[in-house]
Amino acid sequence: MSIVKYLPFTPSGSVTAPPSKSDVHRAIICAALSKGVSTISPVALSNDIKATIGCIEALGAKTHIENNVLTVDGTELFSNKTATLDCGESGSTLRFFIPVAAVGGVNASFIGSGRLPQRPIGIFTDLLPNFGVNCETEGGLPLKISGKLQSGTFKIPGNVSSQFITGLLFALPLLENDSDIVLTSPIESVGYINMTIYTMSKFGVEIETTDFGWHIKGNQSYKPCNYTTDGDWSQAAFFMVSGAINGSITVNGVNRDSAQGDRKITELISQFGAEVLQTDTSVTVKSGKMHAITIDASQIPDLVPVLAVCAGFADGTTRIINAQRLRIKESDRLKTTANLINNLGGNVTELSDGLEITGVKKLSGGSADGCNDHRIVMSAAVCAAGLDGEIECSDALSINKSYPEFFNDYNSIGGRANVLDIR
Repeated sequence: MSIVKYLPFTPSGSVTAPPSKSDVHRAIICAALSKGVSTISPVALSNDIKATIGCIEALGAKTHIENNVLTVDGTELFSNKTATLDCGESGSTLRFFIPVAAVGGVNASFIGSGRLPQRPIGIFTDLLPNFGVNCETEGGLPLKISGKLQSGTFKIPGNVSSQFITGLLFALPLLENDSDIVLTSPIESVGYINMTIYTMSKFGVEIETTDFGWHIKGNQSYKPCNYTTDGDWSQAAFFMVSGAINGSITVNGVNRDSAQGDRKITELISQFGAEVLQTDTSVTVKSGKMHAITIDASQIPDLVPVLAVCAGFADGTTRIINAQRLRIKESDRLKTTANLINNLGGNVTELSDGLEITGVKKLSGGSADGCNDHRIVMSAAVCAAGLDGEIECSDALSINKSYPEFFNDYNSIGGRANVLDIR
């Protein structure tokens, strides 16, 4: 059992954003599918990225990492026609690899840990049998697939998870004939799909956007390349919000023109009242007089916990709406975010699809349940920028899922995180 104690702090100085986990996932898969040798840098070995590397190796690819440079040799991808793919706790890894394994005709068994076995995969188990893929499951993981993916028109909702669409986008260009993805509901988290299309283009594969989804030409092939990853806007947001609450912080290594939808954090904290100065590769945030706003979270679900913390220090009542998908993440993030802030002396009301947060001047501190959810543990750290007391948060090492260096980077800007590993 791991516990972290957070003490009050005033953010100052600068920090460099880690490599984007979302970008690295996509680059690794494209590199493996290129059937040659590619390099990806920089790469940080979070648990989710380790899961994706493990899955391409299970399918026959080879990898080597040195000095944050990952080399991927996809020459023998799909040479293993029977494979077990351990996705750890990574929803991205699972949903990306189901179509990828299917396009290779692999008899694949998917397993996972934490909350992943309960997270939804029904879109694929309902859809893929219509396109040559047999699916065996009792409703979640383990999942077994067999057969080979066939081209066609894939009708899919856009409001459950963009990861299902990304998985299909990776696989369908490798089929002999053209395919279409047709949305049956409005798309959410479209930034993640745009990121997928951008990364695929760097590896030589093109996707055509249509009025109702995407057209995917068949008979394409991925080409090896040397890929440079983006800094992670989702992780940078924790430091930016810290600066908005109290003090001043500069985050380097964030690309203003990134395809990541979470770059919207700068616009939102500016609306809250923080002072934001942005260059092509950095953002400086200084605290200001904060006031409540309304946030539509449909395109930026990963930002909700830390935005709720920001709202916790803003005058008035902030509404976060269209965030119902957060109930099926590593935790029920609407419930766990509300509990986090309320347990520390804040004022949050949980809605069916979002949160209402009434600001306070200071949080009093107390105990926080990390819920084995990296974003809850890191959001608790941000609370300490407006704290009068201390926070004791469980499941500290859940940060390894996405950002193993978080506590080091947090302490480098004045944070006071003390991690205790209690057996």
